[in-house]
Amino acid sequence: MEDDAPVIYGLEFQARALTAQTAETDAIRFLVGTQSLKFDNQIHIIDFDDENNIINKNVLLHQAGEIWHIGASPADKAVLTTCYNKSESYCFLLSLAPLSASLFIIDSRVVSCAAVWRMPSDWETGSHESPDDTAHNPQILELLCHLDDSAHGNAACVLWEPMGDGKRVISLADNHALLWDLQESSTQATVSSTATLEGKGQLKFTSGKWSPHHNCSQLATANDTAIRGWDLRTMSQIYCIENAHGQLVHDCKVKFWDVRNVQEPVKTLEEHSHWVWSVRYNHSHDQLVLTASSDSRLILSNMVSISSDEGEDNHQDDKAKEPLKDSVVSTYEEHEDSVYAAEWSSADPWLFASLSYDGRLVINRVPRALKYRILL
Repeated sequence: MEDDAPVIYGLEFQARALTAQTAETDAIRFLVGTQSLKFDNQIHIIDFDDENNIINKNVLLHQAGEIWHIGASPADKAVLTTCYNKSESYCFLLSLAPLSASLFIIDSRVVSCAAVWRMPSDWETGSHESPDDTAHNPQILELLCHLDDSAHGNAACVLWEPMGDGKRVISLADNHALLWDLQESSTQATVSSTATLEGKGQLKFTSGKWSPHHNCSQLATANDTAIRGWDLRTMSQIYCIENAHGQLVHDCKVKFWDVRNVQEPVKTLEEHSHWVWSVRYNHSHDQLVLTASSDSRLILSNMVSISSDEGEDNHQDDKAKEPLKDSVVSTYEEHEDSVYAAEWSSADPWLFASLSYDGRLVINRVPRALKYRILL
């Protein structure tokens, strides 16, 4: 039983932001955001034709700055969020009295912002051409609203409420978690509640994930080497895993935790040889786990022992069938640079994409033998 070959798509610019188009459950579609300091940045809408094994694309301009994080609305296919860097210039006059001379000084700084955008109304019927091919009428994202609050610092990421109606997002900015209510078709955003990371030094959130469990009332965040859980109803901390990893994840490990007992991980993977940047559970079969690393590899693991299906395979009528065990299913080596992101398709649970910093997007599938073993 031969598996399909990977499909590779190359972007013109470097990139590290990737998401599945969550609200799209029929077509296989991913969004990729670029990082260019010299040119207008882009969002590539990647459509994968599963029958013909080919990729179609639309490219939208993101002129606000280089994209560090991208998120898709769970309710509206045309709405997305980005976190991006932009340079702000400012000047001031310095007097050198009593010499009656002055210096006019120009300086700049980089700030991280977050915003909600809408794709053009005809993006889905586009011609699959890049902005260079449509120079007379380039497609540009429509800004709906900013998620910036200068009092709370630089934005690291924006998280949509899982399975929600597209009206609530959380932004992580420096040491603040802000819960936003989106109103008037996402054109207005107000902060409904906040949580603050407190402790010694200049603590900053680096990433987070909104849990789809517990009625979407919990948030997990990372800062330095610690993992923290938050109750969004009270915006208070409910658990903390200190030193979950070595400094800056130099230990190259993937650890699985039971938040009811955070003394030690329930499972540890040590398959990567460099930092791990992304870990993703399969939405339908949580025993399937993707890990992406700056060792240029993507690894698919089958973590049966800690999945929600644990034990079911052992009680089948077919006693001759050997139960599945925790294992590495496949190691994907189509990338030549650090793999910063991996995402499962929201339309096909057996298909996933990975993105490396050199702008290479690779689409792969779960091996057929494992797929049918899980299904049958």
